[in-house]
Amino acid sequence: MSRWSGVFGAPVTPFTPAGDVDHETFRRCVRFFCAHGVDGIALPLHTGESPSLSVAERMALVETAADAVGGTVPLLVHASMPGTPEVVSLARHAEQAGAAAVVVVTPYHWRPGPASLLAHYRAVATSVGIDVLAYNFPPRLGVSVTPELIEALIDACPNFVGVKDASYDMQSFTECTRRGAAKREDFSMLTGVEYLLPSMAVGGSGCFSPSSAIAPRLVRQLEQACRAGDIGKARPLQHRMSALWHLLREIGYPASVKAAMALLERPVGGVRLPLLDLEGAAAAHLRGGLEALGIFDDEPHGWEGD
Repeated sequence: MSRWSGVFGAPVTPFTPAGDVDHETFRRCVRFFCAHGVDGIALPLHTGESPSLSVAERMALVETAADAVGGTVPLLVHASMPGTPEVVSLARHAEQAGAAAVVVVTPYHWRPGPASLLAHYRAVATSVGIDVLAYNFPPRLGVSVTPELIEALIDACPNFVGVKDASYDMQSFTECTRRGAAKREDFSMLTGVEYLLPSMAVGGSGCFSPSSAIAPRLVRQLEQACRAGDIGKARPLQHRMSALWHLLREIGYPASVKAAMALLERPVGGVRLPLLDLEGAAAAHLRGGLEALGIFDDEPHGWEGD
């Protein structure tokens, strides 16, 4: 059994009309995820506009989330910055706030080589007593968490336990899963979004899920069908899930997530620059796409479960 498995809700960061973080609405976001069966909360990821938040804002969100969940589900904190000392500081704060794990992307901008990546992750892992997961995002950052790096980190760091993978590369995902599991029986490979059928078929343990803020029932049905090995049931759910992801991605992500939440009566405000809110044709396309996918008919409206 993987150490980290299931669906991990990835909330947006709500903002007030003045542009400040709206902690009360953020609590509602976290509680909404919990009420609809996520196995943990992961924050603030790129869905939560982490690059546009100050360090103080990120830390305050972690503290709010910890209070909101009250220990009912584990917190995985995104502790990523360009410099290793800053990551260590965020990771230590996450541990103090009650997080069960930190998720650490390859450092922004620098494109470090294998030796630098190993040293970076070792420095973070040895600075805390909680679990550490690497975040693999080569399409955006130009650096990969390779099977060789995974093997070296498992050997070097007892608390290195998994990877959040946003490579969208099944060959890479499969190799990382195979070699990670050979080194560590409970190693966890999770997809960055809800591609559960292809990933779980090769040993993946779950996903990070921004779409659970919009369609929690669809995500949970898909995860349960995949875990049961019911391919006939899972395939149409995965196709529908993929269509939702492409709809959200193609018209301006994560502004599209916030706009979809508002359409489902869960308003969270707009996005921060350099992102732009959806307007005009993009907003109309989003509404039409959600209607075509049956989201308005099948998913909860309002802050159900508060």
